[in-house]
Amino acid sequence: MNFNSAEFLVFLPLVLLLNAALFGRTRARHLMLLVASYAFYMTWNWKYAGLIAGSTLIDYVIGLKLGGAQDPRLRRTLLIVSLCVNLGVLALFKYFNFFVESTDSVLTLLGLDVTLPTHSLLLPVGISFYTFQTLSYTIDVYWRRIAPERDLGRFALFVSFFPQLVAGPIVRASDFLPQLHHAPGALDGSRARVHAGMSRVFRGLFKKIVFADLLASLFVDRVFADPSAHSSLDLLLALYGYAFQIYNDFSGYSDIAIGAAILLGFHIPENFDRPYLSRNVREFWTRWHISLSSWLKDYLYIPLGGNRGGRTARNLMITMGLGGLWHGAGLNFVLWGVFHGALLIASRAADRHASPDAPGWVLFRDRFLTFHLVLFGWLLFRVRDMDHFAEFVGAFTSFSGGSVIHPAAVGLLGLAAFVHFTPRAAADELWKRWAHLPEVAQAAGYALAIVVLCGVSVDAAVFIYFQF
Repeated sequence: MNFNSAEFLVFLPLVLLLNAALFGRTRARHLMLLVASYAFYMTWNWKYAGLIAGSTLIDYVIGLKLGGAQDPRLRRTLLIVSLCVNLGVLALFKYFNFFVESTDSVLTLLGLDVTLPTHSLLLPVGISFYTFQTLSYTIDVYWRRIAPERDLGRFALFVSFFPQLVAGPIVRASDFLPQLHHAPGALDGSRARVHAGMSRVFRGLFKKIVFADLLASLFVDRVFADPSAHSSLDLLLALYGYAFQIYNDFSGYSDIAIGAAILLGFHIPENFDRPYLSRNVREFWTRWHISLSSWLKDYLYIPLGGNRGGRTARNLMITMGLGGLWHGAGLNFVLWGVFHGALLIASRAADRHASPDAPGWVLFRDRFLTFHLVLFGWLLFRVRDMDHFAEFVGAFTSFSGGSVIHPAAVGLLGLAAFVHFTPRAAADELWKRWAHLPEVAQAAGYALAIVVLCGVSVDAAVFIYFQF
């Protein structure tokens, strides 16, 4: 079930009504949300709900045993079991064929005519997200950062909470489980809460339907499908278009997830903060996919040694390379991660010579350069494979002129950029004024927005990060 589908337009209000009716009955409310979350996931493929249930049960039991174990060897063994099971399932579904095909290529280069077997299993939606979520729980319990959750129902809801189940943000147990233990009391139906949730949901839908989907359908997908048939100008516009497509697609999903959680009485973390305003790549990764970048920092980069021991460059490369692989089983994703690892290393070196009192034009230069470095990285991210990358680069470096992209599509790209770069204070002021309108006016506005969004919707296109 997509957030931008007619089914979700019925599903969410129904869950909100049940949530309101059960708000004073904590256990019943949690059970309803758990059932709703599994129903939400099973609309995609009911068979794979068993994977979430299995991962939940295994990490719940391991968490309990870690909480009572004192022997360091036993605790390490339990953690290793959790890591092997979770990463093993992820590797089977997401990476097995990639590694088999890579091995086949190496064997062919060595002159060996061997073809290893692959599988045709469907990649479970959201498996990368909920795997990292459950892993963070067992790791935190192992390091005694949190106590193990003893209620299986609460833990299962933490793992499967539907707003962020499929594409994040990646929620940590230390943030979410306490919200299940502390009843919010009387239903908070204040205008502020309702406005915060509703406005966030509609902002996300607007980003997805108006910007991400229209940019893709009007020219981005067409140009990337056949780079050699388009001019250098069209290729550049398509790359700019993809940068704002993927931002609005992914941040739009996060906005809807955060807004739906607010309406249900929960808080989940922010995931984006206008990343294309970053002055360097280090800042970019504090603004882009924040829940993943902080996860990689806390559970991979720092355990590897972080900045200690003179191995910062190595640790950054390993972290970002694996971060790229997390996004997809392809060489282009690995190279995208390595590229960002190299940029982070260069950024750290440049920071040592940067002046905090630099004039405005220097800050603009830094933002301009950072954006275009990130833009090149998106080319690696978007292409199908390295042959597609070579085709795109070859066509672009022909420096051909002319454009077949409609001016209205270019105007939409300009509008997406304008909205992204609009000062936060100006955007916040608009939402404050909207929040102070009478409820009837707001309801009419949301109803009109639904009609307009349905009118421009492009066949309920799935979110890009569903594939990861």
